[in-house]
Amino acid sequence: MDREPKLARRFFDRIEPVHAVTYFAPEARAALDGLGFKGFWMGYFAARSAPFGVVAPEVVTAAFYNFAPHRVAKALPAAWDIATPADALRVRMESAVAALRRYGIDGDGDNVRQAAELTAKAARSAPLDGRALFAANAALDWPEEPLAMLWHAATLLREQRGDGHIAVLAACGVSGREANVLHAAAGRVPQEMIMRSRDYDDEQWRLYSDRLAQRGLLDGDELTAAGRELKAHIEDTTDRLALSAIEALTDDEVETMFRVLTPIARAVVAGGDLPAATPMGLNRDDLDNDSAHA
Repeated sequence: MDREPKLARRFFDRIEPVHAVTYFAPEARAALDGLGFKGFWMGYFAARSAPFGVVAPEVVTAAFYNFAPHRVAKALPAAWDIATPADALRVRMESAVAALRRYGIDGDGDNVRQAAELTAKAARSAPLDGRALFAANAALDWPEEPLAMLWHAATLLREQRGDGHIAVLAACGVSGREANVLHAAAGRVPQEMIMRSRDYDDEQWRLYSDRLAQRGLLDGDELTAAGRELKAHIEDTTDRLALSAIEALTDDEVETMFRVLTPIARAVVAGGDLPAATPMGLNRDDLDNDSAHA
């Protein structure tokens, strides 16, 4: 199999739905509310940053990259006066597994077992260097139950890719707040959705749009030729870096992983909890293809 960078993007489109139930499934919200966290965002920042333990909000802002610092500071460290990181980690996994089961995904089936084993093999061998959020998750204990193992492996692999993406953005001189504007201008996410979910008012959006325009990357709400070239470079480089996450798998194992993982991702999408447009810009058009070959 020719390991072209687009393979890494297609792999992401299959693991991200499995992971993302922890943000969108009602089981996750109920579990985090049950710990006493106040509102969606306190639960989000507490649960996703819990692998770090109790750290300053600046650390989480840096690691998550594209959130407004004041949004993080409203949630942390106040969340840790309500529940511990260990509590957040426990309910994060339990609620994700409960949601996956509700979609009809058989935790005892061969598909799940093979998907769990292969994604876990990939995650255990993926490089840690420069990938702080991935490393923090990698330091957690591995669950033994196959569906929990699959969710945990998907979480590690998406954070490994995300850390690499942030490194590429930083190397290109694109801040986290600018990255959201660039992503929307490229048509990867709706502008209104990203403004709402990442805390921009009109003035803030114009500020970062103007910064990109001054670099010749944006003309109004549209990418310039230079902007399209930069965005393509960012995405292509992210994909190339993300290929490192599956280096430990043979070509046959990659093919098997796609075959067993794709119907699981389809089942998650069919469950209806993941919105059609998410900040991650998922591509669902390819999920009818169970092969690693595009």
